Amino acid sequence: MRWRTTFVAAAALTGVLVAPAQALDNGLALTPPMGWNDWNAYKCTVSEALIKQTTDKIVASGLAAAGYQYVNVDDCWMANSRDAAGNLQPDYTKFPDGIAGTAAYVHSKGLKFGIYEDAGTHTCKGRPGSLGHEKQDAKLFASWGVDYLKYDNCYAGGTTQQYIDRYTAMRDALAATGRKIVYSICEWGVHDPWNWAPPIGNLWRTTPDIQPNFASMLSIFHTNAGLAAFAGPGRWNDPDMLQVGNGMTATEDRAEFSLWAEMAAPLLAGNNLAGASATTLATLGNKAVIAVDQDPLGRQGRLVASAGGRDVLAKPLVNGDVAVVLFNENAAAATITTTVSAIGKSGAATYSLADLWTGAVRTTTGAISASVPGHGVVMYRVSGGR
Repeated sequence: MRWRTTFVAAAALTGVLVAPAQALDNGLALTPPMGWNDWNAYKCTVSEALIKQTTDKIVASGLAAAGYQYVNVDDCWMANSRDAAGNLQPDYTKFPDGIAGTAAYVHSKGLKFGIYEDAGTHTCKGRPGSLGHEKQDAKLFASWGVDYLKYDNCYAGGTTQQYIDRYTAMRDALAATGRKIVYSICEWGVHDPWNWAPPIGNLWRTTPDIQPNFASMLSIFHTNAGLAAFAGPGRWNDPDMLQVGNGMTATEDRAEFSLWAEMAAPLLAGNNLAGASATTLATLGNKAVIAVDQDPLGRQGRLVASAGGRDVLAKPLVNGDVAVVLFNENAAAATITTTVSAIGKSGAATYSLADLWTGAVRTTTGAISASVPGHGVVMYRVSGGR
């Protein structure tokens, strides 16, 4: 594997925004990864049975056909100690067929398998970390058929350069296996990873862990929205996994899904899929919104207006369309208005506005306006002109 970089270590140490570095050149995550992770809904109660059940649901529900690809196991999959040879061991009470057997089941359904480890001495829940074992662990993951690694940051403090060194060590170890493994850096935005992570990982967390409530989602949105310049094919800002279906209202779920898609964020469901309502599955499966997230141009939507809790985001798409989100942070309904020129469009007498949630299509000569429910969004795909 090769990597291209304009990264200068000294610049990252300043803690300020610098020019975006080039992406890790491993040919992966050219659009934001899509899939599912157990942590938000299940924490440490992950098991082989749960992974198999969820894999089946992803396929049967149509989510696989909509683009959901990775089935990712988070913390607590492993035993509390390494074996005599220093290898990580699955907790066989949870995974009787081992991780290799679980991965093989996921692969048999046409999906890909992801796993979790930590860049420190221990995982966040006290299992063995990979610090000092990077090559050994990466080789083991590859032998098991792992396609995606979420690499956490517990028990691993230090300077920015120490963070860089730890995450680079695992990048190189994964490359040495010869297996194509998406590399997700999860240091919670502590040392401004957008400044240094692009040549190291395919995506990087920009915020602390998301919680299943609107306030948490809103805070994370505000942090991530300002980092649009750093995202692109193979290198994505990661505002954490989706909380759709975990306790917010249906309106708030729709808002989160729209905002994450507009920000070209990974779409990793984090709910109980097997027991998900039809409304939740419809939100997660909205192909028109998913197409915005997965647009191959790879541009993260930018805030073009924000005042009084009324936000307008615009995301250029590869065919010349622009995806627009009108987001109402307030509890009461509000009218939000922008224009085609504000979102970067010009050159036509009329423009088409396709509502990506209702399917309705209308035209405008320039104004884009809608009554937006409290904590909700209206999302358009704007066509026409330049």
